[in-house]
Amino acid sequence: MIVVTAPTGKIGRQVLDRLMAAGAPTRVIARDPARLPAAVHAYAEVVVGTHRDLDVVTKAFAGARTVFWLVPSDPRSSSVEAAYVGFSRPACEAIVAQGVERVVGVSALGRGTAVAGNAGYVTASLAMDDLIASTGVNYRALAMPSFMDNLLRQIELIRNRSMFTSPISGDHKAPSCATRDIAAVAAGLLLDDTWSGVEEVPVLGPEDLSFEDMARIMSEVLGRPIRFERLSGEAFRSGLVEGGMSEAMAQGMLDMALAKDAGLDNGAVRTSRASTPTTFRQWCEDVLKPAVLA
Repeated sequence: MIVVTAPTGKIGRQVLDRLMAAGAPTRVIARDPARLPAAVHAYAEVVVGTHRDLDVVTKAFAGARTVFWLVPSDPRSSSVEAAYVGFSRPACEAIVAQGVERVVGVSALGRGTAVAGNAGYVTASLAMDDLIASTGVNYRALAMPSFMDNLLRQIELIRNRSMFTSPISGDHKAPSCATRDIAAVAAGLLLDDTWSGVEEVPVLGPEDLSFEDMARIMSEVLGRPIRFERLSGEAFRSGLVEGGMSEAMAQGMLDMALAKDAGLDNGAVRTSRASTPTTFRQWCEDVLKPAVLA
């Protein structure tokens, strides 16, 4: 039995699709089961609730050998540590109590870099990895850079003003990956019962690009000029707070961006295993362009 958390999110939904296609026995944890497609209800066991609740994860992990672990976004959290480490503590207790053998978790690049200790969300993600590994479970932390799909958060800005923004330098080249490739790597590990130990698995996409590179590719795919604009750190943080994010989480997002600008995502060695197939141009054709035209 494989347990999938966050099955209605971008990554979890695609992981679940792959497990169903492979015919793997699957159980999902869902706060709102109505958001699950009918095909999921017909195929998978559904445990209702949040996976930050000990009773829920205890029930879901009973008899399970493998867990896909993804901490959902919590923009109103009191701290990044509470959002990642605190959220994961009940699951770690249940992993031990229920004898789970393997966990595949969504995490981040940056371990061992000079800026990893003050990288906001990434620092908390790495602490979460350490917590999960401390249970003794076999663990694979998917170590990701920024997601291409995060640009969809700025879809109205791209559609209406032909621009996108970030506090990261426009000429800073770094890896980025598509969520569909993350799901493919995760599903492959979930379906493989031969691995053991604790290891990070970088998911780097096929190329390093700057935001200026991305603007050029977006312009070519969309057939109109798209420009990148760098925001000041304060403008970025203030915009997040005005949008409803807590001060702590907004600061964590800014700290992560500043760490990325200082090379947080540039330390991983690009190998054939770490280089996933979806190029930014292909993602723009398949995902961004339809979203802009919708």
